Amino acid sequence: MKIIAIANQKGGVGKTTTAINLSACLANAGARVLLLDLDPQGNASSGLGHRASEGQSLYRVLIGQDTLASKIQQTRFPNLSIIPAQMELAGCEVELVRSENHLIRLREVLTPLKETGRFDFLLIDCPPSLGILMTSALAAADGLLIPIQCEYFGLEGLARIVDIHDQIATSGINPSVTLEGILMTMYDGRTGHCRAVVEEVRRAFTDLVYPVCIPRSIAVAESQSFEKALVEYDPNGKAAVAYRQAAEAFLTHNLLPTPLPGTRTP
Repeated sequence: MKIIAIANQKGGVGKTTTAINLSACLANAGARVLLLDLDPQGNASSGLGHRASEGQSLYRVLIGQDTLASKIQQTRFPNLSIIPAQMELAGCEVELVRSENHLIRLREVLTPLKETGRFDFLLIDCPPSLGILMTSALAAADGLLIPIQCEYFGLEGLARIVDIHDQIATSGINPSVTLEGILMTMYDGRTGHCRAVVEEVRRAFTDLVYPVCIPRSIAVAESQSFEKALVEYDPNGKAAVAYRQAAEAFLTHNLLPTPLPGTRTP
């Protein structure tokens, strides 16, 4: 099982949208996926129709009062499971910092599951902050996937999260964590501004940037209101197609190449 943290300390960049739709597309392609919602707001959970009640999040597992297996729920996608989030997770910021192993606690919790081979991928939707939950996710992850919106403020956020990744890797907390990739979101090819941002990121990070950009689409907001992934709500829409292409690139990089139904080049 490969653990991928989907993170950006800047909010509103399509992080949770990416977590939901990349997970769904990978599951549709046949990969066994577990989505861990580590954001106390729980938007990744509600986006898949899983509104967690108290006690269903990872909080009690992290403080040693429950088991990981009891938190895993099956979604309506056959190959996709989820550990939902709830506001109680915010308590981890206080509880975990008191323990000596707070930075590696999540890694300790996930390691037994990783060794079972039950899932191919575990995707972590991180909160948009620089707190204990995000750093714990990076300390547990094999790779970091960074969604960034196609605007210049997004470049500042990208620089910060890359710095955090480098600190985690070089400090000895998790020297094996790699930069999995950068996914450009909210792209509007009609504007020179968007095109210029994409060109700048690709010039700086070359092969780390996904070959597809996720376009702006009203279907994204609409699918969230119906608590559905894009591949359910608007399977032939431009955003759903782009996420399928992103999932194909993800699998090509991490596993055997797997063509996804409905994928087409733009």
